[in-house]
Amino acid sequence: MSAFIEKISALLKQYQDIIIYLIFGVLTTLINLVVYTIGLYFGMNVQVATILAWVIAVIFAYLTNRKWVFHSTAHTPQEIGKEATSFTLSRLSTLLVDMAIIWFGVQLLGQNPIVWKIIDNVIVVILNYVLSKVMVFKDHE
Repeated sequence: MSAFIEKISALLKQYQDIIIYLIFGVLTTLINLVVYTIGLYFGMNVQVATILAWVIAVIFAYLTNRKWVFHSTAHTPQEIGKEATSFTLSRLSTLLVDMAIIWFGVQLLGQNPIVWKIIDNVIVVILNYVLSKVMVFKDHE
């Protein structure tokens, strides 16, 4: 039994960044969905609600990813500024994907905006991890 526990422990350690990213990714997605839904409830256009949800989610994601997922080594204002800018630019690229998916599913096909937001978030979370790992927090390894 202890060999099994050791294997599980080794796997958890090996995939720690991904596991923590998924936890914060779920929280970021929930924030995104809640803000988006509130925006729709108050009569916002789906694209405006998408952008508002994105802004709030990106702020949360940067703060959590920086500290707990990618263990950023940026400390000076210049380093943090460069990192935050890179993070925001990478998230802007996935915002375009986000908006295209919402446009396609909701505005073009006329389907349920919440269902399409969930589909959209799965794709965007994966893209965001790859971009953060490769472009934003690449020097933490």
